[in-house]
Amino acid sequence: MIVAEQLTKRFGDKTAVSNVSFTVQPGKVTGFLGPNGAGKSTTMRMIVGLDRPTSGTVTVAGQNYAHLRSPLTEVGVLLDAKAVHTGRSARNHLRAMAATHGIGRSRVDEVIELTGIQSVAGKRAGKFSLGMGQRLGIAAALLGDPRTLILDEPVNGLDPEGVRWVRQFVRHLAAEGRTVLLSSHLMSEMAQTADHVIVLGRGQVLADAELSELVRAWTTNDVVVRSPRLSELVAALAGPDVTVTASSPGVAEISGVTAASIGDLAASLGIPVHELTSRTGSLEDAYLALTGDAVEYTSKEIA
Repeated sequence: MIVAEQLTKRFGDKTAVSNVSFTVQPGKVTGFLGPNGAGKSTTMRMIVGLDRPTSGTVTVAGQNYAHLRSPLTEVGVLLDAKAVHTGRSARNHLRAMAATHGIGRSRVDEVIELTGIQSVAGKRAGKFSLGMGQRLGIAAALLGDPRTLILDEPVNGLDPEGVRWVRQFVRHLAAEGRTVLLSSHLMSEMAQTADHVIVLGRGQVLADAELSELVRAWTTNDVVVRSPRLSELVAALAGPDVTVTASSPGVAEISGVTAASIGDLAASLGIPVHELTSRTGSLEDAYLALTGDAVEYTSKEIA
């Protein structure tokens, strides 16, 4: 379990994290989301003692990370896949890490096989592609068979097979009762992986909820309707709770009423309907609604 209480970090005049409190429960994959500059990486660094909090506390399994007697076997961490000795082979990098905790070479061979880097294990890590570097970083995080896993953008640079493997593997670890904190900007992937979601924005917690609850609270369901007599149908549907947004000639997105009700009404009025598609909100929709006012870096809209 990871517990943060009133966690704050300032760098000079800039407050990167402000009074952040949350609990990452074992047995679940917890997604850690937020725009660039939201404070996710700083928070992760504070969890594992790389940054000292200005105020507040954070513990792993009830202890400050710096007080763990065998950190590698307690917490597996991937924050920067490039943090390796570029002149060492992948195997020797892992063996050097293992030696600090008395972990045998057989375990090194296990994580090499587990992460699929057998064919490059003898090559210098500095020559690795982004995807291979990520796999080596995951192997290092798994080396001590830890009860807690903290992964920052683990699927960055991975091919589809690698992305799927990470998803299945972290869910397997959570099912074993381990604590998993996973950061990613890939909303579609996070939607398939996470059970619980913590969203940061401008250094503060914007949401901390089960994924399904978050989506339900921050999105609306609508129905895409296509009809040659759309205006008649819309007029018949008019009501205080019904919202209609025209998307193209003869097509509209309607919220506040179900597809079944629209279909029944159209049939009763003899109005032909060429499309009637229910559309539910996604994690991406909820995330954008949540963080719309908390984005520090924005791109110019393309006209």
